[in-house]
Amino acid sequence: MPASPLKLFRLLGRTAAGRWTFSRIICAKAPYFASIAPLIEALAPGRCVVTLRDRRRVRNHIGTVHAIAMCNAAELAGGLATDVTIAPGQRWIPKGMSVRYLKKARGTLTATARVEAPPADAPAQEAHALVEVRDAANEVVFDADITMWVSPRRE
Repeated sequence: MPASPLKLFRLLGRTAAGRWTFSRIICAKAPYFASIAPLIEALAPGRCVVTLRDRRRVRNHIGTVHAIAMCNAAELAGGLATDVTIAPGQRWIPKGMSVRYLKKARGTLTATARVEAPPADAPAQEAHALVEVRDAANEVVFDADITMWVSPRRE
């Protein structure tokens, strides 16, 4: 990707077509995310919002949105939020994820990730991306705490 994700989102994210294009670019870079066809609605340091439409390919055997589809949306939102929050001299990788499935998930879901920036000059450390997934009634159906390992970039 030629530009940083944040710069690219600021360029494309002002319109629905631009957000769709940005989402497809991210899915091309990390192809597994394409399995849920996410739409990245908002991206700023400390925050990312991703929507996931309820359709057959993300459903489980009981007709609700599959737990792993929500994990996928949470990891995308948490990863992007972390990526645009850390300092340019840092890198990140998910280290673990704790999730809670709070109620049956139906309809369009919105995953909102929040992450605090670790100090730019800090040694390698953990950061936490906290993600809530809400349904159309604004009820939390799932939440996650994604542990990110943030370390200085190697030269």
